[in-house]
Amino acid sequence: MTIPASAAPADSTSKFPRQVPFIIGNEACERFSFYGMRNILVPFLISSVLLGYLPAGAERDTAAKDVFHTFVIGVYFFPLLGGWLADRFFGKYHTILWFSLIYCAGHACLALFESNATGFYTGLFLIALGSGGIKPLVVSFCGDQFDQSNKDKAKVVFDAFYWIINFGSFFASLLSPIFLRHYGPAVAFGIPGILMFIATFIFWLGRKQYINVPPTQADPHSFLHVARTALLAPGPGRAGLVVAGIGGMLAIVSLLLIPQMGFVKAACLALGFVIAFGGWGTSMQLDRARGEHPDAAVDGVRAVLRILIVFALTTPFWSLFDQKASTWVLQGNTMAMPHDSWWWPSWLVKDAAQMQALNPALVMLLIPFNNLVLYPALKRMGFEPTALRRMGAGIAFSGLAWVVAGLIQLYIDGGDPVSLAWQILPYALLTFGEVLVSATALEFAYSQAPHAMKGVIMAFWYLASTFGSLWVLLTNAGVRNEAVTSHIGATGLSENAFLMFFFAGFAFLAAAAFALYARRYPMQDNYRAA
Repeated sequence: MTIPASAAPADSTSKFPRQVPFIIGNEACERFSFYGMRNILVPFLISSVLLGYLPAGAERDTAAKDVFHTFVIGVYFFPLLGGWLADRFFGKYHTILWFSLIYCAGHACLALFESNATGFYTGLFLIALGSGGIKPLVVSFCGDQFDQSNKDKAKVVFDAFYWIINFGSFFASLLSPIFLRHYGPAVAFGIPGILMFIATFIFWLGRKQYINVPPTQADPHSFLHVARTALLAPGPGRAGLVVAGIGGMLAIVSLLLIPQMGFVKAACLALGFVIAFGGWGTSMQLDRARGEHPDAAVDGVRAVLRILIVFALTTPFWSLFDQKASTWVLQGNTMAMPHDSWWWPSWLVKDAAQMQALNPALVMLLIPFNNLVLYPALKRMGFEPTALRRMGAGIAFSGLAWVVAGLIQLYIDGGDPVSLAWQILPYALLTFGEVLVSATALEFAYSQAPHAMKGVIMAFWYLASTFGSLWVLLTNAGVRNEAVTSHIGATGLSENAFLMFFFAGFAFLAAAAFALYARRYPMQDNYRAA
């Protein structure tokens, strides 16, 4: 590995490498920027002229949810582009800086074009491109500042990194609905834009101290080259190639359905078929690549395929988690604000969307609690809380959160006033699950990724959220079918309650599958050498 002369090496005697605070400061401002606009997107759309062509009520709510989850799909799809550009051409630092400027332009569009659909949706696209482009790189760039001599400090920094993400998210979730209600969308979307500019400036300030791992040159033994050799190598029996071909055909069918499904859903579904069936087929014939490629390269491809299975099993978690900013906000709007309770902060919390601030606030409490109390206690009892065990448990807790949300919906459907305070319980359960899944996955993804694929592997991790939102869009489209609606009606449940229990069951099945796979997953150690 070559390191530019201007970059300072990590100092293993210090608590943290001295360049890390620039990265963490950047992330705090960027997360305020992102969540500041994201968490008011659904309330804004419901009341804006952009969806004024739809009647107020369920139809407009559903349209706002579709816009929100389409945006989320973009945010977590573009990491593939950012990771590829950084790993192959420009390096992480320059890619982060350039995409950050695109990000700033997107925020400017939201603030300037609140009543213009073309301008506003262009802004959402630019934010998805900019935010998605930097998303896999900031975490892996932070990891690059560590080596084998101080990797023990990396876990603390990854936790601090996740803590600061939620520090920014907390204030954004609490304050953005206030800005929207009292000062209008231009200010509510403009303030996050200012924070994104500050984030970019802080990141630029550390430019002379960063360790910059150079992009990987064209490699004849790269992941794609090895996979292609494995699939196309001659020999008896080519079941893997057949499986990959089936995935390709399903992808083509998906793209042909764009007029019926829409581009976003069809394209994401096609990508999912290519990744799933292509990876499955490659794994079936991978040993055929030995001889033409070094064993290390072939083993690296197998390691990546194993990681992708772990990521795929977390997609139901993201289906549940991202709906807290859409489905749960809409549920909260139908609940009673408990202003008569002495402990309720009526002077501050006046909007159901502000309940989202509970999530980052609890994260900031749970990360130190888990590290200082829960995990040591489990170890003393003889149970090792490994990364995969924590992630599997987190998926199950997210399912439990949605069971509680479904029970709340049953009481709402019964017609009696239900206090918004009851949403605290599902938020707490979902947040505990998030800490176990998402915070853990930052460390897991970096440590398991081969050196030449750090950025792309992180991009695949974030792609899990894209498919999580895809399942939501497909489910929402499915319930518009008369046969499905009739089936839901036969259960005696409202559509909202049925979907909440449906997503809970989805998570429980994923948690069981995750636990089975985790038992035979071989852990790797891919931190760079000192």
